[in-house]
Amino acid sequence: MTDQNPQEYHIDEGMEVTLHFTLKLEDGTVVDSTRDKAPATFQVGDGNLPPGFEYPIKGMTTGESGTFEITPEHAFGQHNPQNVHRLKRDNFGEEPVELGTVMSFADPAGGELPGVISEIDGDMIDVDFNHPLAGRTLTFEVEVLDVKPATTH
Repeated sequence: MTDQNPQEYHIDEGMEVTLHFTLKLEDGTVVDSTRDKAPATFQVGDGNLPPGFEYPIKGMTTGESGTFEITPEHAFGQHNPQNVHRLKRDNFGEEPVELGTVMSFADPAGGELPGVISEIDGDMIDVDFNHPLAGRTLTFEVEVLDVKPATTH
């Protein structure tokens, strides 16, 4: 005898979803996963999950799993060369600058913007402000653990 939940909810607007996910690159490298830690809980449409990741899981219900390919347009966008800025070495003060280092920069609004050192050319340094996963097609594996109406606090 299986114990059926009388009300089965499906992922949609206004739902709170708890799931395990694994995010992989084209070559299978795992970028992020909840498998070895607590599952992720979010409200559909709250901005925790980019819309391109919410869309394919809509309609899924507790106990379902799926694997979805997310193109750059629906994930973190295409790599934009205009987001790479060339700065003078003087702008970095005494900080050691190495290729691949992620540094925080102040954006015009006063917030923090992460940038990756992408090239060092003498006393000029290129900083890439694109999302690290921009331009990548990602594999999004999900296992839905719970779907219920979101409670407003």
